[in-house]
Amino acid sequence: MKPAMLSRRAPLLAALLFMLPPAQAAEEGIVTDRPDFVESSNVVGKGRLQIETSLLFERDRQPGRRERSIATPTLLRVGAGDSLELRVETDGRIAARSTDAGGVRTSASGYADTALGLKWHALDAAGRLPSVGVLLHADLDSGSRAFRGSGVRPSLRVAAEWELPSGMSLGVMPGLGRERGESGPSYRYGILGVVLGKSVNERLRGFVEVALPHIARGRHGGVQASFDAGAAYLLSETCQVDAMLSRGLNSRTPDTAFTIGLSFKR
Repeated sequence: MKPAMLSRRAPLLAALLFMLPPAQAAEEGIVTDRPDFVESSNVVGKGRLQIETSLLFERDRQPGRRERSIATPTLLRVGAGDSLELRVETDGRIAARSTDAGGVRTSASGYADTALGLKWHALDAAGRLPSVGVLLHADLDSGSRAFRGSGVRPSLRVAAEWELPSGMSLGVMPGLGRERGESGPSYRYGILGVVLGKSVNERLRGFVEVALPHIARGRHGGVQASFDAGAAYLLSETCQVDAMLSRGLNSRTPDTAFTIGLSFKR
């Protein structure tokens, strides 16, 4: 399957996953990488399949221009071993619309690029040591022309998680990536996210976080930063619904974003 086709077939993948017989490994509850920006350090487990899909609404207002978009981010995770998983990720179908100061509207729709990746669960939590996962991704220039990046853009992230008293948790995710501009040479950028979570009960958890998905010099797009708050609820041990509201902290970040998602595991 071509990477750009993944988002078009996400509903079919979901149906197929529900039809598959359960894996023979011991039952493990679902742990997702969404809706917060900071990834989980855990993997899905050998022989397990997990899909995390959603709707994402973004709105941004700049001097002389207003922009809105809807996307369908989707992540497919396949357990290749007890500590390793394969990943396919995309922002899916995107519909974007902008309005200039004169009221002239322009719109574009199509498919986002797809990223292929690996996650390795490198360390279990022990004492004061966190649970650690390492993620290596490569974004491919596979999307529609309006949303396609340039070349292969790799990134490396490390997710560390600490369990705190009273049902609290702390996650930190630093990382590095390489991006290619529309013109000129490629450049490196930093990644950082910090999330504080709270388990309300066995099924419901909430969180707040600060996310910096792009830390670079001004000529390379500068720093993007947001404050996020959200919650996730377990419908069952292997199915989760979630939602998150995001507020941009500077002019380089969309003013507001809202996502609602569904994840399930087989």
